[in-house]
Amino acid sequence: MSTVDVQEVAIDTPQERLRLAKDAARVTARLTSGEKTDALHAIADALLEHSDEIIAANADDLARGERDGIGAGLLDRLRLDARRVAGLADAVREIAALPDPVGQVVRGHRMPNGVDLQQVRVPFGVVGAIYEARPNVTVDIAAIALRSGNAVVLRGGSAALSSNTVLVGVMRDALEARGISPDAIQSVDAFGRDGAKALMHGRGLVDVLVPRGSAGLIETVVTESTVPVIETGAGNVHVVLDSSAPDDWARDIVVNAKAQRPSVCNAAETVLVLRDAAERLVAPVAAALQGQGVTVHGDEAVARLASDVVPATEDDWATEYLSLDIAMRVVDTLDDAIDHIRRYSTGHTEAIVTTDVRNADRFLAEVDSAVVLVNASTRFTDGGEFGFGAEVGISTQKLHARGPMGLPELTSTKWLGRGAGQVRV
Repeated sequence: MSTVDVQEVAIDTPQERLRLAKDAARVTARLTSGEKTDALHAIADALLEHSDEIIAANADDLARGERDGIGAGLLDRLRLDARRVAGLADAVREIAALPDPVGQVVRGHRMPNGVDLQQVRVPFGVVGAIYEARPNVTVDIAAIALRSGNAVVLRGGSAALSSNTVLVGVMRDALEARGISPDAIQSVDAFGRDGAKALMHGRGLVDVLVPRGSAGLIETVVTESTVPVIETGAGNVHVVLDSSAPDDWARDIVVNAKAQRPSVCNAAETVLVLRDAAERLVAPVAAALQGQGVTVHGDEAVARLASDVVPATEDDWATEYLSLDIAMRVVDTLDDAIDHIRRYSTGHTEAIVTTDVRNADRFLAEVDSAVVLVNASTRFTDGGEFGFGAEVGISTQKLHARGPMGLPELTSTKWLGRGAGQVRV
């Protein structure tokens, strides 16, 4: 009987799993950096060893998703093949190679009375995650949680139930083989919505909760949770083509930002073209997008300059398509582009293509999103690309963490004081 089977028989409430995770968190917090590294390599090895089993379970999820009509974007996020499983193992090894944040000194000083103070990084304890149709997130979050000394409780949704059941079982068995409590990695998928509710209402058992998925899921978690939430937002991402944008940069960056992988949150959803460049850029950029199978939803100016454009509606400017669709609009000035972003952006990632240094600096200073880029694809907003290994998510809030969340973002701090008999007077 596998570890997952044992859990199903022995535990009949999600709250009990939260309590087991809380107990395991005391163990993971004491693991040395070397012990955590060894455990992560064991997980990576196990993922490769059980690749066929993982892919077979994923095939069940894909077949069910196709029957349920969940859409091409979600099916792409859901899909695991040998290359993607190997990529998961590689990401775990990359996390294992990263500096351990636990115990890092953030700041410190000696008080006038001689007491030495240090602020150091410590694990949160129990990290909860609620997400949709993303089996890769199951591995990413578990690995980041373990490397940062935390236990993790996962709710991966019904669409990936078979995949996540096998992935969690493989990782738990790998921990147990290393003498580490498998309860450090928990899933409440078996309890359906009750599992999600237990996470959201697990104050005192869950230290922080991270939602990843649709805007509706994130909003539900943020509004219903009694547990502190790090909000990861939807990605209504913009690319601005300035009057000075080189033709090839504009074309290549927009096509990559939209078409390289359209189902992810850092894919571009709207292109704003300054009017001075519209005659030069709209038609070739639209044609390049269409050449990649992208449907362009454009305003009247775009429809006049390019062929086969679908008329854009007000809803298009606020839509995160997660598909081969993009909205395109001609704006008069950079001020108008920034105003459009302020109105419709979800605060994820925005980019400008320009050779005007002043406009680049203005864009960087005035656009208030988690990541702001000049002359680079929005697809770079990613924990792996930023050098964090995998990521917990892209935080669009402003407290504690913002942007791609890696190891330090899954730690808190505490103050350590060392004295020699001092008392306050």
